[in-house]
Amino acid sequence: MTLRGFCCSIVLLMGVIVPISAATLAEYKFEDPEKDRDFRAIIEEMRCLVCQNESLAGSNADLAVDLRNEIYDMMQSGQTKDDVIGFMVDRYGDFVLYNPPMRPSTYPLWFGPLILFVIGAALLYRAIRRKKQSQETNLSEDEQHRLASLLNEKSNTKDVSK
Repeated sequence: MTLRGFCCSIVLLMGVIVPISAATLAEYKFEDPEKDRDFRAIIEEMRCLVCQNESLAGSNADLAVDLRNEIYDMMQSGQTKDDVIGFMVDRYGDFVLYNPPMRPSTYPLWFGPLILFVIGAALLYRAIRRKKQSQETNLSEDEQHRLASLLNEKSNTKDVSK
């Protein structure tokens, strides 16, 4: 296959894949526009448990597709947005929410990064302070005499070389 043929194959493949991935959310249709808005809001608020950095709406992982289908079925059966979110949290925990509620079980999610930052800053401050203190050590009398004699020798050799 030539380079040109390969490039054409890639472009053709991308032309097929992109519309398929874009059409994944179009298959979920509701007669009530409010249900449609609620469905889309839920899948944007829910975290993909496989990808973890993508919402259910943006993920193409098999579990995300299954969860979208389950949420769709629940909403089609007449459950409300709060019912669906409650079910998902009961089943998967607060981690499934991008913005988990503030409660003792989620304190590590809310305050963990701040605590780690404070600990890191304290360790950095302590390391810098120790380094400054180690640079300011006093020389003993013998070391001071030896340093003075070395400096005198160096200055004498400079005078001779001039």
